[in-house]
Amino acid sequence: MTLNHGFRIVGSCAEERRAVNWPAAFAAYTALDERAEVNREGYLSAFTFGDDFRHYLDATGSTKGFSGACCAPWLWFDFDREDNLDAARRDCCRLALSLVERYRIDDDALLLFFSGSKGFHAGLPTALWTPTPSTTFHTVARRFAETLAAAVEVRIDSGVYDRVRAFRAPNSRHSKTGRHKRRFTLDELTGLSIGSILDRSKEPAPFDLPTPPPPNAKALDDWRAAADLVERETTAKAQRRAAPAGGATLNRSTLEFLREGAGTGDRHRLLFAAAANLAEFGCPPPLAHALLIEAALDTGLPPAEVRRQIDCGLAHARGGAS
Repeated sequence: MTLNHGFRIVGSCAEERRAVNWPAAFAAYTALDERAEVNREGYLSAFTFGDDFRHYLDATGSTKGFSGACCAPWLWFDFDREDNLDAARRDCCRLALSLVERYRIDDDALLLFFSGSKGFHAGLPTALWTPTPSTTFHTVARRFAETLAAAVEVRIDSGVYDRVRAFRAPNSRHSKTGRHKRRFTLDELTGLSIGSILDRSKEPAPFDLPTPPPPNAKALDDWRAAADLVERETTAKAQRRAAPAGGATLNRSTLEFLREGAGTGDRHRLLFAAAANLAEFGCPPPLAHALLIEAALDTGLPPAEVRRQIDCGLAHARGGAS
């Protein structure tokens, strides 16, 4: 099953989601096609979808609540550091080097970018294991990425694995900094100064997409391990929801989030998980927001994102779309 539908946003993330052929739209951004409007802020969906997504978006005018299958030709890693761009660059390079070694791929098989603002992005081709589209693909992708990042002790933003997440498009222009999401080779990313990276990102640059690498058994094993983990987590959540009243358990991570907040790379995931955990107790939404919002805002998340992650966590625990 091929899933080629996606969405595009021209302007800020508050603007309309427009249905597109995702591979064609992505290629337009890489080639600086005039229709991509790379001198404007722009986003594409992080994942791709089937016909049901196109029908859903046409019928509702929104991606919110879509719960169908998804997939992706690239698995994205996001490295953001508000006040330490060089630390984000080092984390990106460290993960990229580990992927090259782990999956025995060439450096140029990866897509590495300066985001245009405070971080870097790395794209791993899913052709390495050719995953099957599913309704849990985005969740498996998150566990897969978190496991790889933890193995080399780098911080990634786990919030980019929401099913209908918008992800900054290649070569698009950041509205605040005026810089473009510019691709760099691994050698450039490790060898250039931050000043040179910033200077080059004043302009977009076309690039050719790399030839997909051959399948890799280790990548397939890693993906299957992540899928098994998600299946176990889903089963455990279903058992907790079916347990008699009073059977819920307040997770340690929920308590730690309430007391200490979370780092940039974990804040989306831990806020979502804390909200889901509170929902297992039958916690009403106003109380969940009241309990979590202060700690969440202290992590640096904007208010709208805090509310969204709490609502998504509550819905997920109660059987809604994640």
